[in-house]
Amino acid sequence: MAKLEKQTFVCLDCESTGLETDKDRIIEIAVVKFDIQASYGSMETLVNPEYTISKDSQAIHHITQQMVLESPKIRDVLPKFLDFIGREIIVGHGIGFDIDIIHETAKREGIPCKIKDNLSIDTLRLARLYGESPTNSLEQLRKHFHIEAEIAHRAMSDVLVNIEVFKRLVKSFTTTEKIFDVLSRPILLREMPLGKHKGRPFKEIPQEYLRWAVNKNFDKDLLFSIKTELKKRNKGNLFNQSSNPFQDL
Repeated sequence: MAKLEKQTFVCLDCESTGLETDKDRIIEIAVVKFDIQASYGSMETLVNPEYTISKDSQAIHHITQQMVLESPKIRDVLPKFLDFIGREIIVGHGIGFDIDIIHETAKREGIPCKIKDNLSIDTLRLARLYGESPTNSLEQLRKHFHIEAEIAHRAMSDVLVNIEVFKRLVKSFTTTEKIFDVLSRPILLREMPLGKHKGRPFKEIPQEYLRWAVNKNFDKDLLFSIKTELKKRNKGNLFNQSSNPFQDL
């Protein structure tokens, strides 16, 4: 079993024209190779997506069409990034999105890509497991751990913050195998992380909303938490029925 401090990782972040990985385009990509003690190299670039950047996305990362006009095309830079990432364990916040959009981009451009074969660690899920931050956004975790601010929502600044957050979230682990073992199981959330009931404990959310949400394409932690709450209520109803001799009168 490899000790955590001897493991090399790459932290990855992409900014994009939107959130549909099969349609939207990468407009910025950054990656840093690191271990628990130090960093060992980095790559970053803006990318001309040859595609319209949505207003919603611009409001988050503040990258405009004009800013990327003279930047390289993704087909010219992605192979270099894939070579840099290699077979290392990939770290990122909501890293599934970044891996998916790179995979879809490579497929569209005819670029050989095996990034989905890499092991990955999602710091969003590690933060849920940690459970001590009021919310689990990267910015809130930065504040919670008193990490120096970078430029918000730009790829390299997010990577640098993410690495420091990662180091704090894995302090209780001694090996990567233990991290993967814990993350192989769903994590029970205390509060609804999104939607109109965001921030509310699951026990306070109306049952009809939970029944609607349990059929949506949410991540496994959220679906597990919704199902757990519904099971609690069903058990409660059965208990009430069995303890009330007058229920059918």
